[in-house]
Amino acid sequence: MRFFIDTADVAEIKDLASTGMVDGVTTNPSLVAKSGRPFFDVLAAICEIVQGPVSAEVTATTTEDMLKEGRRLAEVANNICVKLPLTWDGLKACRALSLDGVQVNVTLCFSATQALLAAKAGATYISPFVGRLDDIGADGMELISDIVQIYQQYPETIGTEVLVASVRGPNHVIQAARMGAHVATLPPAVLRSLALHPLTDKGLAAFLKDWAATGQHIV
Repeated sequence: MRFFIDTADVAEIKDLASTGMVDGVTTNPSLVAKSGRPFFDVLAAICEIVQGPVSAEVTATTTEDMLKEGRRLAEVANNICVKLPLTWDGLKACRALSLDGVQVNVTLCFSATQALLAAKAGATYISPFVGRLDDIGADGMELISDIVQIYQQYPETIGTEVLVASVRGPNHVIQAARMGAHVATLPPAVLRSLALHPLTDKGLAAFLKDWAATGQHIV
């Protein structure tokens, strides 16, 4: 499974990218607004740090305007992936941009039928929002299972990858990986939490205590 980081915080991206754990970045207008920096400056800076896909979202709602914005975004860097909403206008724009060779991330997916439509429109990635489904009492991970299973039935015609979004914690990541999802996009705090376990901390403390008692030094 590949990990994308869901943020527009350039400092966070640079720090986490140094670990080799960041395969791409996803942003949205809300995340960019939090950065307090000009939109295109943020995108350009992120694309310089990360070699993988950097999702940049359009703000238009009509196909014509989405195409204008999408093509402008694609000019920022070769690794820009245009992020489009899962509406009929968004699907039309997805089809057109995909035929032009532009990577497309179709976002705000909440059903398997929507995911199937996005795949047929040529989406590079489909982004089901598991946490938001959990919030309304549905099972977000069941949607991931359904999409992965459907896509696997048509390997010769569906190349769209499942990008698990709205991830709230390690359990979402584990379940998505077991199901065969291609990518999980994680807030920085969730990515950092994957390395944490109380027994790791306890074991390290014991090792260091025993080593200190010897009075020795490695260097």
